[in-house]
Amino acid sequence: MNFLRRRLSDSSFVANLPNGYMTDLQRPDSSTSSPASPAMERRHPQPLAASFSSPGSSLFSSFSSAMKQTSAAPSGLMEPPGPSSPVVQRPRILLVIDDAHTDWAKYFHGKKVNGEIEIRVEQAEFSELNLAAYVTGGCMVDMQVLRNGTKVVRSFKPDFILVRQHAYSMALGEDYRSLVIGLQYGGLPAVNSLYSVYNFCSKPWVFSQLIKIFHSLGPEKFPLVEQTFFPNHKPMEIRFQEELSSYSSSCSKSFLLAPCIY
Repeated sequence: MNFLRRRLSDSSFVANLPNGYMTDLQRPDSSTSSPASPAMERRHPQPLAASFSSPGSSLFSSFSSAMKQTSAAPSGLMEPPGPSSPVVQRPRILLVIDDAHTDWAKYFHGKKVNGEIEIRVEQAEFSELNLAAYVTGGCMVDMQVLRNGTKVVRSFKPDFILVRQHAYSMALGEDYRSLVIGLQYGGLPAVNSLYSVYNFCSKPWVFSQLIKIFHSLGPEKFPLVEQTFFPNHKPMEIRFQEELSSYSSSCSKSFLLAPCIY
């Protein structure tokens, strides 16, 4: 810088410059501005809006306006939605499996789920039901019942189920375990679980669960009647023959000893 000052202050150097050169240097250019020193940039900062004069500024402004609308929504600046019409929900169907001696419809008359949804009761026995269960379609139940001498046939999809009847009996044609499996296959929620209903179809299976409690709590807190389980009749025959032979031998000994007693 000192060198330039000395050269510009030299009259002979300035005299040798072309005509109008110093004038052009001193004239401000509207198109290009002379580089400013860092101090000058700090004194005159460029406005922030000028930095967004590129094509990306329009995208930023759109994004900003969208953000303003989003942030204004919780504060109530946007118009609230209009009143929606009330949705009428269909009644829920409760399938009760029980005999006709108990009218379950009167116990649920006027009752509502969560105080809003009505309950419709369909009651039938195992012998009056048939069904088809699907992986994604739930369970479709066919019901054929006699009401006051009139045969009523209906098909429906129950929403939940209440079982109040045994699903298995030793009588001919009273094994309804397949219906219990179908209800479980269809994923129907039950008041008393279908798992327990199926387990109670076998009394020895239930008693085996009681034996576990017996061993856990002890005979004083959980007494059980002594029982013996045979998987079929063959062990019973062998056991009967052993007991019979033991009984006959004891009877013969007592008969032989009888004269000695007298």
